[in-house]
Formats: sequence, C-alpha cells, structure tokens
Amino acid sequence: MAGAAAALVMLTAGTAQAQTQTAPFGAPVASGPTIAGQDCRTRDAWPPLLRTWLELTSPPGETPGNATFCLRPEQVAEVLERARDAQARLAEADTADSVIRWVTPENSGSSAGDPSSALWMFPVLLKDNIETADMPTTAGSLALAENAPGRDAPLVTRLREAGAIIFGKTNLSEWANIRSSNSISGWSAVGGQTLNPYDPARTPCGSSSGSAVAVAIGLAPAAIGTETDGSITCPASVNGVVGFKPTVGLVSRTHIVPISHSQDTAGPITTTVEDAARVLTVIAGTDPLDPATAEADAHLWDADGILRTFEDQLDRGSLRGARIGVMRFLLPSYSPETREVFERSLQVMRDAGAVIVDIDAPPADWRNIGTWELQVLMSELKVDLNAYLASTDPAQVKTRTLADLIAFNTAEPRETVLFGQELFLRAEATTGLEDPVYVNARASSLRAAGPEGIDKMMADNAVAALIAPTTSRAWTNDREDEDNMQGSASRLAAVAGYPHLTVPMGFDRGMPVGISFMAGKWEDAKVLSLGYAFEQLTHARRAPQAPRD
Repeated sequence: MAGAAAALVMLTAGTAQAQTQTAPFGAPVASGPTIAGQDCRTRDAWPPLLRTWLELTSPPGETPGNATFCLRPEQVAEVLERARDAQARLAEADTADSVIRWVTPENSGSSAGDPSSALWMFPVLLKDNIETADMPTTAGSLALAENAPGRDAPLVTRLREAGAIIFGKTNLSEWANIRSSNSISGWSAVGGQTLNPYDPARTPCGSSSGSAVAVAIGLAPAAIGTETDGSITCPASVNGVVGFKPTVGLVSRTHIVPISHSQDTAGPITTTVEDAARVLTVIAGTDPLDPATAEADAHLWDADGILRTFEDQLDRGSLRGARIGVMRFLLPSYSPETREVFERSLQVMRDAGAVIVDIDAPPADWRNIGTWELQVLMSELKVDLNAYLASTDPAQVKTRTLADLIAFNTAEPRETVLFGQELFLRAEATTGLEDPVYVNARASSLRAAGPEGIDKMMADNAVAALIAPTTSRAWTNDREDEDNMQGSASRLAAVAGYPHLTVPMGFDRGMPVGISFMAGKWEDAKVLSLGYAFEQLTHARRAPQAPRD
C-alpha cells in the first residue's frame, strides 16, 4: 500500500493557487459527501480519467467502486511535503532527477476550476522541449538552460483550459536525438541519463525517454512526448506504456523546439489507450501560428458543430470483421522472442473476428526512404531551429543560430563528454529549403512512404490498418556488446506524417514490447479504436516492480 500512496500523493501536488477545491485524493472514507469543506465522491463519480488513474494506482481489492475519495484545500501543504519526499526517495535511486524537473507549487495549478472539464485535476508531464510560461525549456541542452520566454505552447494552453495540472517537465534525449548519430537515448547534459525501470542497464529509448518512464513508474498518468521518427512510439514500447503519434497537423507544434516541420508532432504517452484518446481530444486543433494544422478542426467537429471526441469513437469490438495488414517484410529484423509474442497477438485478433492479411513485399522505394528522410531532417533542422532560436529572449539564450550552438558545444565539455555533434555539423552545411536536393528528397520520401507506401499497401490489400511489432526488447546501453536495437515500425508513418499507435503486447525476456497500429492521414480515431480493442482483449501491460529497500 505504501507504494500506491506515494503515487497517489503525486496527483495534485501544488494546485492550491488555481482552484478553491484542489487538494489531492485522500484515503477512501466510509461515508458519502458529509465532511465539511471537502468535495467527496465515489470513485465512479469522478471524471473518467481520474477514475481510470485511481484504478491503476490502487492495489486490487483496496479501493472498491463505491469507495469515496475526498478533496480539501488544507491538504495541499501536506501533499507537497509528501511529494517532495517521494522525489527525494527516487533521487536516492538515481531516478527522479534524470526523469523529471518539478514545476514550482505556485505555478502548477490548472487555470480551469470547473469539475466537468475534460481533464479536470488531471496531472500531466511535458517533455522538456515544450514551452510553458512557468519553467525553462531546455531541450536537454545547457545552451538553453535559461530559456524561459514566459509563454505556453498552444497545446499547453489547451491542457490548462481543460483543467489539467502541468506539474513538471521530463528529461529527453538531448535535442531529441538529432545532435549526433551516436547520441544516447535518454541522456542530456541538463538531465543526465534516464533509466529504463524494467532494467536500468537497458535503454529507455528516445527521445521522449523521461515522458515514457515517468508514466511507467507512476509519476503521472499521462505525459506529452514529441516525435519526428519513433520518439514517442519507441520509448513507450520499451517502457511498457501506450504512445500515440498523431497525424502531423492534428496538434500544434508552436513553441516546441523543432527538428522538422514535415515530420514533427506532439502526442500523448499514457498507461491506457482511453487516456491517450482523452488527452488527444484536448490537445488537438487548429493553431493559426502552425499552418500544418489548418485542417485539424475540420476533422474534430461535425457539420452540426459537435465535437467528435476520440474517446467517444473507441470501440472494443472494432476488430470484429476488420481486415488488418501485417507488414511481414519488417519481421526478420525483430528478435525471435518478439516475433513469437507478435504471432500470439495475431491469434488474439483472429479470435476476435479480425481478418489477418499478410503483406510480404515492402513499398517500391522502401530502401531509399531513410536516405531521403535524413536529407529532409538536416535541411529543415537548420531552418526551423534557427527560426525557433530567433524567437527566444537574447538575454536568456545567447546561441542565436545553429552555428552558435555548434560553437557552444565545442567550447562546453559537459556537452560532448559522451558523443559529438556530427548531425549538427551536417545540418549547418545545408543550403536551405530551395535547394533542389532537399526539394527532391522531401517529395520522394513523402511519395514513397505515403501514397506509394502506407496508402498503396492498404488499398491493394483492402485493409483497415497496418500492424507490426513496434520494436524488440530494449537493448543495452553498452556500445561494446552485441545487444543492439532489433526492428522498428516507425519510419513509414513518421515520414508520411500518418498516425501511429503502440500498445503493450507482452514481454521479450522480461522486457516489455509493443504492437504498432497505423493507417492513413487523419485516420487517428480508427487507429486508436483498433488499438483499444486489442488492449481490452489482452491487458498485456505489467508495471515495473519497485526496487526493494
């Protein structure tokens, strides 16, 4: 019970400034709403996200559905103290500081006090490349250690308006793994090394490492990650949680440290598909400052002006009769154990009424997509990062261009102690978005991954979605051994800008592995629903075991 209590007190630490009734969940009480000064409800009467979180963090049998949980403002100071104690205990295990930086209590509260809000009092962590008005945004780099321009990214504004509590930022692979091809997932000069909670000797993957680990170990029920190629789905898979990369353009990228306007997106990392859908509903929408989101609202609202929430479109029976395409051409690169878990998962879907269709041949230009993609990322990184740096406060951020960052890293040994910056150097050598090499690479990669890739495979095989293992078990952080990454499903959806969901499907030598669902542009709701149906059939997630004293 002690572990569950420690998790529970993290729920609403530091929320007194924003609401009149903002204290955390206390222990269950025997009677109903009869305690003065408290808002007491049964678990089932609280908003669904909070109810789901209670179910996940309470020991089986100790919190029945009719148990009552009370909130009272006076508890906040106690909760803060207990939260700090929990942080200290994690720090002793070299875990907390490399996962999360806590927001100050006076700034962590939600701006919405309506208990009917979609995410009312729901704790959310943010990857440390997403701006908030109350904390620096570093992207893991010492060059941005003082970067606090005092603005919320639009997705943060949406979370606050929905009642969510932003109570910290999570460590990431520095610069979202784009500084060096030899970068170490989960390491940054600001946050150090984030560890995989299932085995600290193995990678947490990246670049949304801290977001995935924080959710996996119960620091929050949800975190926001970002992905250019695999940076949500890979860490979610190897840390045993749900990760969703939306269609590029569904969620605003404004005030997020960029890599590529063609491929970047933010998305939720959670313990359940339902929670991912609920968070996505809140953060999705058109942003006038991000042209890629121009069509987003049209895919969220019907002709009568009614919001079609992603959670309302989840259907546990959606696999029945669905034709699901298996990307068999990817499977040889995965470990035998992951392939075995995947085959068992296919049988679960067959038993649920799905029609499994094997797709043996890759897209025509499959082997060229990676080369084109890298050219695109290098060219866009220079342009997009320079534009972002120009938007920061020069008194806080002295490095105003990518060239300045390269010079900073060269002069700062703490930045290059583990790996270099060859990708930064390659990006700096590019000549802009009018360069024919870039123009051809972007057109070719988009065509090969989208219309002639995912779209063609789905059409030719009349399937509703494509699936594969997300990746195999987490590999070790030791570059000298032979335990390396085995298999990845992320590239096609990343380059095309299409939705990609990973859901826990089982374990490979004791390490969690996920299954990937993907489909065409703007088919986010369908992908989530199919993944939800699989999740409800398998319930394969098992939280990591807490270290023993």
